[in-house]
Amino acid sequence: MILHRSFKSPGRRLFTGSTMAALSVTWLFAAPTSHGAATDVPPAIEEVVVVGTRAQPRSVEDSSVPVDTISSEDFENQGGSDMTNLVRALVPSFHVSDNPSRDLAALLRPVNLRGLAPDHTLVLMNNKRRHRGSVIQWISNGASNGAQGPDISAIPAIAIKRMEVLRDGAAAQYGSDAIAGVLNFVLKDDAQGMAFEAKHGAHTASSDEDMTSIAGNIGLPLADSGFANLSLEYAESAPTDRSVQHGDATALIGLGIPNVGVPAKPWGSPKVSGSIKAVANIGIDLADDHQLYAFANHASREVETAFFFRSPMNRNGVYKTSSNIFLVGGDGCQSRYDVPSTADNLLAFRDRVAADGDCFSFVELYPEGFTPAFGAEMTDYSFVGGIKGVLANGLLYDVSGSFGENNMNGFLDNSLNPSLGPGSQRDFDIGEYTQNETNFNVDLSYPVDVNMASDLNIAGGFEWRVEEFQISTGERASWVIGPYQQYGFGTGSNGFGGFNPASSGTWDRANIAAYLDLEVNATDNLRIGGAVRREDFDGFGGTTNFKLATHLRVTDALALRGSFGTGFRAPTPGQSNARNVSTVVNAATNAFEERGTIGSTHPVAMALGGRELQPEESGNLSLGVVLALDNGLSLTADYFRITVDDRIALSGLFSVTDEIKAALIADGVPEASEFTSVRYFTNDFDTRTEGVDVVLTYGWEWDFGSTDLLFSFNNTKTEVRNFREGSTIADGDTIDNLERGAPATRFNATATHNIDQWYLMLRYSHFGEWYDDHSAAEFDGYGLADLLVQYNFANGLAISVGAENFLDDYPDLAINYGNGRKYPRYSPAGHNGALVYAKVSYSM
Repeated sequence: MILHRSFKSPGRRLFTGSTMAALSVTWLFAAPTSHGAATDVPPAIEEVVVVGTRAQPRSVEDSSVPVDTISSEDFENQGGSDMTNLVRALVPSFHVSDNPSRDLAALLRPVNLRGLAPDHTLVLMNNKRRHRGSVIQWISNGASNGAQGPDISAIPAIAIKRMEVLRDGAAAQYGSDAIAGVLNFVLKDDAQGMAFEAKHGAHTASSDEDMTSIAGNIGLPLADSGFANLSLEYAESAPTDRSVQHGDATALIGLGIPNVGVPAKPWGSPKVSGSIKAVANIGIDLADDHQLYAFANHASREVETAFFFRSPMNRNGVYKTSSNIFLVGGDGCQSRYDVPSTADNLLAFRDRVAADGDCFSFVELYPEGFTPAFGAEMTDYSFVGGIKGVLANGLLYDVSGSFGENNMNGFLDNSLNPSLGPGSQRDFDIGEYTQNETNFNVDLSYPVDVNMASDLNIAGGFEWRVEEFQISTGERASWVIGPYQQYGFGTGSNGFGGFNPASSGTWDRANIAAYLDLEVNATDNLRIGGAVRREDFDGFGGTTNFKLATHLRVTDALALRGSFGTGFRAPTPGQSNARNVSTVVNAATNAFEERGTIGSTHPVAMALGGRELQPEESGNLSLGVVLALDNGLSLTADYFRITVDDRIALSGLFSVTDEIKAALIADGVPEASEFTSVRYFTNDFDTRTEGVDVVLTYGWEWDFGSTDLLFSFNNTKTEVRNFREGSTIADGDTIDNLERGAPATRFNATATHNIDQWYLMLRYSHFGEWYDDHSAAEFDGYGLADLLVQYNFANGLAISVGAENFLDDYPDLAINYGNGRKYPRYSPAGHNGALVYAKVSYSM
């Protein structure tokens, strides 16, 4: 009986469904495969996943917990190349927004699964843990604020055989972070064949807002019984702009001041240059039952986004004082120029200071204002190697080691260090964040006959991991205190101060873990399983977690499934120790503020209530029903509830007194002189997240080809509760941001059709209402409609044309002339409008 009807796309099989899972070890290499033309597609068969059990891999619908499987064609049949956007279009419980001008969050965008933080989702490649990204989300929205999650944008789509999305807690099997679920990227392992594709697209709002990607994959035989599968991708995308002209810029143009930017503050997606992603996946048989394997990736890209416009009328520490008086440098000068910082006074003030050889103002040098360009060279690489197989006594083993690193090398151009006065340079290297992780794993599995419907699978293993976070010092001009500081000018590169020696350093944490996993079919219709894991960390001790899961087949077509377990997430060394300063706009006053972040055990943080960070603890409950009819219709519905205690997040904001400023400056934080507020990481509150996932698939063949339908729905709601005594986040805006910063409801409806050499795809994605803290308002939901038409030639060549958001829908307007914003900052599906693209591909 066919449990799952597969989708078919041109020349390849496409699997999309829901199953139950906790990630597994794949003991044997998959046989090499090749892909032919559309007419060569084999009949639909059961799809198996390796995420979900430490026994033998199971079919999608036979798993005890929900899993979605996404094939490579799902990714390739889209216009872009950023993996975060590709997944968002396919998985309703996966959320990511563009985060324009949101400091580091615009460079490495945080992703959320089931409404939880980015570091509540574990990312695997070929079932092995991937390292997290180097970026801490100092200022972001909703559950992402303060998180340090993985960088999945470093993964090229053409290297992926399939992606498995486990929508269930799995910390008892895989350790820290697997609270919301697991993303497992399974690499292609073909020993023959090749594929090539080139895509070019542009937004209809402007032909200059284009994007291009070129990618290739090749499978090669290695010795007599191995493979080497290699993938390479190059991509770049121009920045987009959906802004209105800044009100102050309009005033400056009205005064006749030249060189004012139009727009002065662009709002949109960042510029991505020179994005190169490479993946190698290698395996070779050493003997009949033993295999050596290795896989690696390397990715680099430069990302750049525009910061807020620095207007001569409103930028403290550069052009004016906090009392709204034009700022003047020089002995006795400020008292001689007590001029309010208004547009009406600007020209006369500029001319007067220019004629005064003893005094200085940036109004004199840059009356047009300036908009810093913030960016970084992002680099990511990893290597995994191991050996696995079966011993003569039936014991299955997998021994592996891995190393991964993510680096952010930041820059800030078209800015200045105000304290250096008129001699300040304009471009700065601000320093680096580096995150690296080393893992060693031993996984064992052994089947034991217990006189039940199946053998009892006994699995166990050991893990050792070291995680390291490093801050490298920026160039001196980006953080030095210059001579003009004494006159009230700000210190450090304006917009994002460079990392000074006092804030730089290296912090690490080691942990060891052991687990035991049991699974058995008690009867032909009932499977039960359980796992327990003990993990010990440097610094704060250990934690023990468990999971129970079951699958009950009621009839040939109907099954019930469920799981219950506990989990945890350890604070990262970066969250415990790093420092940062960010420029933000106060939504209530529309004024710019400099907000500082310090470590939770910094003396100032301790005086304000900070303490050593502790692990988050979670509880997961999942209950589901699976319906698989003989006519190909498949329906899964799963309820989930996730409680997280002692959530790690950034505290509320503390007003910076003169005493706090003095203490921070004395401790090597010179930019504290500009702080309006300060905060730190804390275990401050609990949350309960619950929701429903529904997946419906149906396909049929008829006289005009074959048609497949997919409908997937997610509703997720989070409640903030149980604030700690003295909690600093128990205010309405912060709670709204955590509870409603992402849409509670999302659904996708997709139809695909094959006829002869033609392939058609139509998809509609709906994003429900959400709260945007930058606008301090709730916005109605909106949807995107995507279309793809592809013709497949008999020789393996294919030509495609498509449009994403072809109806050119946008979120509601949120115009703010005080910062140039036109649409809500955290629009869940972006605000770029329609994208049209064409693709040429070849496979053999």
